[in-house]
Amino acid sequence: MHQTSEHIVKSYDEELDRLTGEILRMGDLALNELEAAINAAMERDSETAQRIVDSDQDVDNLEHEVSHDVIRLLALRQPMASDLREVLAALRIASDIERIGDYSANVAKRAIALNRVERVRPVFSLPRLGKLAGDILSEVLLAYRDRDADRALLAWARDEELDGLYTGMFRELLTYMMEDPRTITACTHLLFMAKNIERIGDHATNIAENVYFIVHGNRMPQARRKGDRTASLVAPGSGIAG
Repeated sequence: MHQTSEHIVKSYDEELDRLTGEILRMGDLALNELEAAINAAMERDSETAQRIVDSDQDVDNLEHEVSHDVIRLLALRQPMASDLREVLAALRIASDIERIGDYSANVAKRAIALNRVERVRPVFSLPRLGKLAGDILSEVLLAYRDRDADRALLAWARDEELDGLYTGMFRELLTYMMEDPRTITACTHLLFMAKNIERIGDHATNIAENVYFIVHGNRMPQARRKGDRTASLVAPGSGIAG
């Protein structure tokens, strides 16, 4: 009977490890999509951008696998306490990574459109924004792998910095459009790209919050700080708010 119990526990641990592995693979795919999308925009490489759009289905497929595994674990293992937190958080984290993949694919789609018009200087602000979002995502994935709540909290706090960068880029793009209406098309594409990257940061912080929940069993003690000030920006003389 003791051996049977040990076998059940070992089998259950293996299933949880498999779930973690699937989520980490999802995260790596989404992170690679983001980095490749930024590079495609900077190098005006529409062919690579299209491949990124097409490959987003790989992230979606992995999310379906995670969902299937979670349902099976809930039905067959009926986990309690910390194990239940692991399983439920896995489902939420997979959903956040799937959305990150979608936003990365959106950046690639906009890169294709951006490549059809003349380059504008604010495009060179994009890599810094994308790198920070990628760094935050990378950190929360490592925190999830190691069940490291402190690392998750540090990454979570950096979302405010990402919001600040996004606000600065938004302001720069508004200024460009006002000074030269010929840049409106290119700047509009960049606005959408920047917003998608800012949303990637939001989903990465969701993952950080779920890591904290796995470890401690409760929410993070402080409210999420937001550095996005675009709603308060108004183009002078236009009457248009951000």
